[in-house]
Amino acid sequence: MNATPSSTDHRDHTYGTDHAYGTDRTEPADQEGRTVHLDTAGWGAMPAAVRALVADCASREDRYGPHELEEDLEDVLRTEVHERLGALLGVPAADTAVVTDAAGAFDALVSRLAPGRGERVWTTPYESAARLTALYALRDRTRCTVEVVPLREDGDLDLEWMVRHIDDDVALVSVVHVPSGCGIVNPVEEIGQILAPYRCVYAVDASYSVGQLPVDAGRIGCQLLTGDGWRFLRGPYAVGFAFLAPRLRAAFEDAAAHRPLPPNAAVAGLNAALAHHTATATATPDGPDGPAGQGLLPALRAAVEECPGTELITPGRVQSAILAFRHRDLSAALVRRRLAARGVVLWKTVAQETPLHLPRSGATTALRASLGPDTTPQDIARFGRVLREVVREETAGAQRPRPARTLPPAPTPALASAPAPVPPAGPRPRPSARRHLTLCPTP
Repeated sequence: MNATPSSTDHRDHTYGTDHAYGTDRTEPADQEGRTVHLDTAGWGAMPAAVRALVADCASREDRYGPHELEEDLEDVLRTEVHERLGALLGVPAADTAVVTDAAGAFDALVSRLAPGRGERVWTTPYESAARLTALYALRDRTRCTVEVVPLREDGDLDLEWMVRHIDDDVALVSVVHVPSGCGIVNPVEEIGQILAPYRCVYAVDASYSVGQLPVDAGRIGCQLLTGDGWRFLRGPYAVGFAFLAPRLRAAFEDAAAHRPLPPNAAVAGLNAALAHHTATATATPDGPDGPAGQGLLPALRAAVEECPGTELITPGRVQSAILAFRHRDLSAALVRRRLAARGVVLWKTVAQETPLHLPRSGATTALRASLGPDTTPQDIARFGRVLREVVREETAGAQRPRPARTLPPAPTPALASAPAPVPPAGPRPRPSARRHLTLCPTP
């Protein structure tokens, strides 16, 4: 990895190449001297100082070996990064952990939980496929039940339903603060207040919120909070973090001991990214654009709405610096490729990433634009102009008549047998209330 003199150069070389985004063009994507990077939620461009530090650590490790680098970074790895995480999340430094990624940290803890047969686990329609996979594995292992908190008509979580149905049979509640597929901000603090009198473990996924929104695990009242370091915090890849309540630490550390650790250079980069984030937030604590450019969200939304044929995917009353949308006639993959070829980088999100959310919105794929601290009004204006150009050109091309093709007749499909009838589900007995969630014993 070679350091480059400016963050703009980094974005152009990292995100403006055809190799990185799979386009079929070989010329530089950016025709105006700057790649418009609207994918901070996927990969935040590292500040120049952070990038230089990671490059230096990688060079030293290559020259002297990993043990020498670990010794040189001992204070950073064992103390400084935890102090910065604690300050960022509003928790004691001793209750933080550095991990490779948020999903892996969640899976490590869930693999050590042992709810009783028939006890309930709550999740939301906005959860990621990785977290749902961990919850379904927990269900299959323990015979607990997984329930999805319903939504109100406006797309917000139904907190009144939670109030009516919460009791000590609920063993685990998993809520994503901001999902990957849309910009809704779920009310994690209000949910924490509802759950506080009960014994359930409350787990919050802050991967797409920390760095762009205030995240205070103490105010949220959760026992587990996980996040990735390479999104809105703009640290290096393959390093994340977790906050764990003291009663969960032993179980988590036992599971995490069998999982890979993030590279020392990545941890040092995360520490530098946290320092940069804190300094930026302190310099402009209540600036009009916020830490991740939320002040530009109305302009971003207007740029999409002004393009013919586009539809916003914006459930809920509170939105973050992430905007999802689709075009009625053009595929998300096609639009993303054409935008990338003109120097505007977005992300294509698919139904499998949030399988309980995107399909119910009527879409199997969508485009996701996310703002960053270095996004400018000029970037938004250029994005809107290029989006309209792409849609106009592709729509006109789709309307041109195509020569008819003669296809061989399709074979007659065999008739499928009727599915077996599903017996009606009767009422399930609930276990008696308990005040503590059992953890799997250490093998």
